[in-house]
Amino acid sequence: MSSQLTTPTRDAFEQGLANPAITSPKLISTPPSSSTFTLSFNLSSPRPSSPTSSIFSSSSQDTMSTSSSMPGLARDNTAEIAERDYFSENPPPATFEKHTSLAEEFINFHAAAGRRVVLVTSGGTTVPLERQTVRFIDNFSAGTRGATSAEYFLESGYAVIFLHRQFSLQPYSRHYSHATDCFLDFLHEGPDGSVVANDEYREKMLKVLRQYNAAKSKNLLLTLPFTTITDYLFILRAIAQLMRPLGPRGLLYLAAAVSDFFVPPQRMAEHKIQSTNATDTNTPEKGSEDKGNGEDEEAFDNFDSSPAVPRSKRLIVDLDPVPKFLKNLVDGWAPEGMIVSFKLETDPAILVHKAKYSLDRYQHHLVIGNLLATRKWEVVFVAPGSKDQWIRVPRSKRKRTISGVEDLVGAAARGGEVGDEPLDPNELPDGEPEIEIESLIIPAVEALHTSHINTPSKRER
Repeated sequence: MSSQLTTPTRDAFEQGLANPAITSPKLISTPPSSSTFTLSFNLSSPRPSSPTSSIFSSSSQDTMSTSSSMPGLARDNTAEIAERDYFSENPPPATFEKHTSLAEEFINFHAAAGRRVVLVTSGGTTVPLERQTVRFIDNFSAGTRGATSAEYFLESGYAVIFLHRQFSLQPYSRHYSHATDCFLDFLHEGPDGSVVANDEYREKMLKVLRQYNAAKSKNLLLTLPFTTITDYLFILRAIAQLMRPLGPRGLLYLAAAVSDFFVPPQRMAEHKIQSTNATDTNTPEKGSEDKGNGEDEEAFDNFDSSPAVPRSKRLIVDLDPVPKFLKNLVDGWAPEGMIVSFKLETDPAILVHKAKYSLDRYQHHLVIGNLLATRKWEVVFVAPGSKDQWIRVPRSKRKRTISGVEDLVGAAARGGEVGDEPLDPNELPDGEPEIEIESLIIPAVEALHTSHINTPSKRER
């Protein structure tokens, strides 16, 4: 079935090219027969096109645009063929064997102990535009939800595999990673030259340090990084399959911001995409020895504010949809485990509808919906056979304490408010709540996981 995108969507504008020279994104209408998604960006100048790349100049005469890099999908859009084609056509990450080996050892250790294991995914995936990547599309996420949730899972006795975007927030160190909480501001030099924590932060830092050391000493936390969408999917599939021996004691908590579109490797440029044709001067043209004083001249000055001949060019990024593997996760990768996913929206009128659509389409056990404006204050649980349930920070905890110090993991109140309608963002106080919403989410997820383990009928999807 073909798809056609002719109007801007939220997912499209969540993604931005990491290049300051690219401006003014807009969607290009595609023919009804096309299954690709195309973004157009204005560039300041022309540059050579590549016939093997899906990133090309709008004026190029020799570029190729392939409607789909997955012929198997065109013939038969089944989950099995999509999985086979994607993982055969895209290379695994260089660290794949090392990370899967670490995960297997970790899972087997806790399976033997009868402990519950949760895979927490966190942070955003990138879509490289070149093999030697300079430019990429990014699903931005600091990883706050995933890193915070991992701490509360550890507090609840789970062993945690934390699959995170490289350099995003991580459990425990997240307390000192934000620019507003510069780590050096918590320290001073002692009289003997030692490094000492400031008195007002010492108690909190000691508790966080003890929790971190306890998790590491008991082998309860394994952190594995990813960067690209392909890295993420390869490792996710491998770990989910390794978790099969856990049966229903395995939990997948999918909080990562995952790209919906990608550039297939066979249509990816090898080197950095050029914004000018200055590289053409590397090949002397016939008669070039007669030019001026014999020095090579750049065909176009990218910094000329008033060129004699205007040269307006566009970079068109031809993206294929990433196959939807969430159903594969339920049916084949981890058939007995409990699977929790997230749905983020900006429009409260469609949030629950979209969460229910995801639940029906992918057959997960729980979809946690949240709105961008209120995601730190409330979430909605959408589960099969259950009434939608809003879980929110209690009114008594909606302002920080006078000291401004956050409650630590384990100290947050468990009595969250429950309602049927979303909060009005205009009625919320400025800043962040006194307690973390994850302190309410994780106990509720744990209760559902216990029911999943004890009730075989709940595992039948």
